[in-house]
Amino acid sequence: MLPRRMLGSQGLEVSALGLGCMGMSFAYGPADDAESLSTLDRAFDLGCDFYDTAEVYGPFKNEELLSQFIKGRRDRVVIATKFGFRINDGKISGTDSRPSHIRDVVEASLQRLDTDYIDLLYQHRVDPTVPIEDVAGTVGDLINAGKVRYFGLSEASARTIRRAHAVHPVTALQSEYSLWERDIEAEILPCLRELGIGLVPFAPLGRGFLTNSARRAEEFPEGDSRRTSDPRLQGDNFDTNLRLVDLLNDLAKEAGGTPAQLALAWALAQGRDIVPIPGTRRVRNLEQNLAAATLELPGSLLARLDKVFAPGATAGPRYTAAMEQMVDR
Repeated sequence: MLPRRMLGSQGLEVSALGLGCMGMSFAYGPADDAESLSTLDRAFDLGCDFYDTAEVYGPFKNEELLSQFIKGRRDRVVIATKFGFRINDGKISGTDSRPSHIRDVVEASLQRLDTDYIDLLYQHRVDPTVPIEDVAGTVGDLINAGKVRYFGLSEASARTIRRAHAVHPVTALQSEYSLWERDIEAEILPCLRELGIGLVPFAPLGRGFLTNSARRAEEFPEGDSRRTSDPRLQGDNFDTNLRLVDLLNDLAKEAGGTPAQLALAWALAQGRDIVPIPGTRRVRNLEQNLAAATLELPGSLLARLDKVFAPGATAGPRYTAAMEQMVDR
């Protein structure tokens, strides 16, 4: 069974590794609900009780999938979902964190999840047109009404985190963090620790690049977002990054695990306030990922990983220019 961790300082306890559910319905090609439900069931059996979804995953389909899984288990699982986008005719058309929209999204998410409360509600992306104080106040009202238990942010800057936290305590920040992407270490991670906010790293396996199954962008099928949205998988960037992964493979052999397990064990070793959510829809990958929670890394190996994957070592930006516009600075 998985060890457990406190996420933030408001009382939320979860398994040390969660499960990112996005790829079961969105971004990574055709869905297979039967396979995904088998993976969710296996995660639960292994002690994983923290599941991450969002209204935009599908859109809407991922929350509906999760509703099937949580039937009969609601009081034994922690469900995180997100608001913050405008969705028209199944397409995302910008951010929207107006208080009225937040309330509407929560009601719709509750209906799709077939539950009467959301454990952790994130703002998916910061909306530059809506003061974060209004967002925090609205989520605080939903918490007081019993529809939400904890408030989270995603991809927010340290300045935004501080402003939100001053209005209503933020339990967790979800942001990309891994051997592959370490930018939050400079300002954001110290801010979280000062304020007692947990970190939930998404893409802790570099969107699959750190799993010894790296492919160039053009090798992904149509419908897989990595084909067009990840500059690190393209051209010379890919070649440079592949050399890093070769080194990761060598270190994984020394540690007695897979490259993915080594990457997850590194993330877990960065602090007990960190709960990564690797995503997969396959039972075999899930079992390997969750086994990383018991992989002990000696200090010397952690130091070598830090050196090989020092901040800035990865070639290329993590987002395209269009996606970069949605990052809070």
